[in-house]
Amino acid sequence: MSDALDRSATAGTAPPPRTGAVVPVLAFGGIVVSLMQTLVIPIVGRLPQYLNASAADTAWAITATLLAAAVATPVMGRLGDMYGKRRMLLLSMGMLVVGSVVAGLSDSLVPMIVGRALQGLSSGVIPLGISILRDELPAEKLGPATAMISASLGVGGALGLPVAALIADNFDWHMLFWTSAALGVVALVAVAALVPESKVRTGGRFDLPGSIGMAAGLVCLLLAISKGGDWGWSSGTTLGLFAAAVVILAAWGLFELRNDQPLVDLRSTARPQVLITNLASVAIGFAMFSMSLVIPQMLQLPEETGYGLGQSLLTAGLVMAPSGLVMMALAPVSALVSRARGPKVTLMTGALIVAAGYGLNVLLMSEVWHFVLASCVIGAGIGFCYGAMPTLIMGAVPASETGAANALNTLMRSIGTSVASAVAGVVLAQMTTRFGAFALPSEDAFRTVLALGSGAALLGFVIAAFIPRQRAAAAEGAAATGGVPEAVKASKA
Repeated sequence: MSDALDRSATAGTAPPPRTGAVVPVLAFGGIVVSLMQTLVIPIVGRLPQYLNASAADTAWAITATLLAAAVATPVMGRLGDMYGKRRMLLLSMGMLVVGSVVAGLSDSLVPMIVGRALQGLSSGVIPLGISILRDELPAEKLGPATAMISASLGVGGALGLPVAALIADNFDWHMLFWTSAALGVVALVAVAALVPESKVRTGGRFDLPGSIGMAAGLVCLLLAISKGGDWGWSSGTTLGLFAAAVVILAAWGLFELRNDQPLVDLRSTARPQVLITNLASVAIGFAMFSMSLVIPQMLQLPEETGYGLGQSLLTAGLVMAPSGLVMMALAPVSALVSRARGPKVTLMTGALIVAAGYGLNVLLMSEVWHFVLASCVIGAGIGFCYGAMPTLIMGAVPASETGAANALNTLMRSIGTSVASAVAGVVLAQMTTRFGAFALPSEDAFRTVLALGSGAALLGFVIAAFIPRQRAAAAEGAAATGGVPEAVKASKA
């Protein structure tokens, strides 16, 4: 990767790029991608009727997006480092548009799954966007911009549910995907017109065997996690997939260590700052998703259960929406804390806020405003965490590896959310109460999932405490790149 270009090398020969529109454009792209992931939620229960298929088969419309995103995110990050982050960003947005059109035209299962998989290929947009910021922005603007782009994930997810519910209740269900396609086109045009291409490249050749091995291992792992509840956790299929994931990923790791141009530089990811941040990201990803599994369900359960609030899906979405706005509003605060105290402190603070939010929700579950308050507190903590993690990653890797490193961190968060979904599914399925002829998750089941979310956040806090002091991390990054990484300078560690 010696042919990577450093910004400082060209600073004296070219005027600085006009970057005023870069941050809002990239943030909008992140919102569009996270909206895409949420828009399908209101029609999940109706998909068997719409597609004339069984519920088990239509569940693949969700699983296909998860698997495609897991594979595409690190691959797009590496390709962005090699061939241009803007180019891969445009390709990712193009996949979102194409996938949305395919799903919008579908009336049967196979094209719907294909469309949703193509949509999942766009999930590299946020890590690519953050990597572009490192290449294009001056150091003093990098922290706030990174926090803003990270917050776009929560904003899109929080706003997506009420928007999707409104569309699903008033229009044909295909309109959900046409809305996604239209927003994708706007984002694609905006990126093409306003986002510059970075000159920071690694060059070299793409590690195709490594990408195939990583894809196979991740598919086995995430398929076992996401479908284990349906197949049975002790079934031969589930256990076989887990065993295959271990074997394939172990062999893949050995191959990558021996490869002079690997898909993922495992030596860089083994640096303490990167490794520990990624481990904390799994826990924080678990914590982030737990509220999405509990709050909408409790709001919509009938009041006759004694703990449900009998609200509509639209109301449940509106309850969740403020949490995303809080994430966006606190992005500058997160950046200020990182600048003053370092991103490690920001990450630990955010984890504690998330844990407190879940603890508050365990105690307050009887009124709609209780859930608004709890989700806003959790959203504030997630905003702090998601703003700090990319800064920690970028402070420990050279600029030429930013895309791949941020993509791997995003993947770690996704694994955390997948595990949260699986664990919550087991808890809610096992701890039930009778309501007429139906078995519904009990109030204690929901409290247990909330407590697990709080525990995951506290685990993230403990893990983050072991992240090396920033000065040590800066020295390590400097040794690898021949200079102090700019993100470390920006943190004033």
